[in-house]
Amino acid sequence: MDSSSAAIKRDISFGFEESVEVPLYQSPALAKPEVLDAAATDLLLCQKAAGGNIAAFEMLYQRYHRRTYSLTLRMTNSQTEAEDLTQEVFIQLFRKVGSFRGDSAFSTWLHRLTVNQVLMHFRRRSVKNEKTSEDGEMPEQTVHGTANPRKMQVVDRIVLKNAISELPNGYRNVFVLHDVEGYEHEEVASLLKISVGTSKSQLHKARLKLRGLIIKQKEQKTSA
Repeated sequence: MDSSSAAIKRDISFGFEESVEVPLYQSPALAKPEVLDAAATDLLLCQKAAGGNIAAFEMLYQRYHRRTYSLTLRMTNSQTEAEDLTQEVFIQLFRKVGSFRGDSAFSTWLHRLTVNQVLMHFRRRSVKNEKTSEDGEMPEQTVHGTANPRKMQVVDRIVLKNAISELPNGYRNVFVLHDVEGYEHEEVASLLKISVGTSKSQLHKARLKLRGLIIKQKEQKTSA
């Protein structure tokens, strides 16, 4: 047996084929990391992040974690839950970032992802929306100023925030989604897995309850 035949036989005995080419090892120190522009679009960052670029994902986190936390805080009225949910949102984002195609603004896409995550959190706690038996026309605004809380005076907004925290979860979810976040009843119903009529009824009851809570808080401040 010549030397080349012996070499082939030896390679096969160790599980290698003659044609296998072993790539040259490149030290990580020699690899040039991709530099991302701070002005990179959200879509580009999503595409990079989906490809495994951690720096791109970190940039998305820096851009949006504060507003995500703010939304979860409004919906849960709990700093601890808001912090945990914000982390959960970005864990989900890390898994799903490749599904963002730029059909809408990334902020809108992330907003819906956040809302869904919070609602899943409520369902995990087995918090059930209260059932309602009546449906009908609801007044657009029961508590003065609550149709657009962002335009209220700071003091009134604080009073409203405190009152919202005292609402039952079902009422609070509908009120925050409709009156604060601006969703239509059809969208609220879809997000909360309830009927449109239930959404309208719960919003109506939430506004009535808020009215009483706000009056009570103002009376307490006056008598203090």
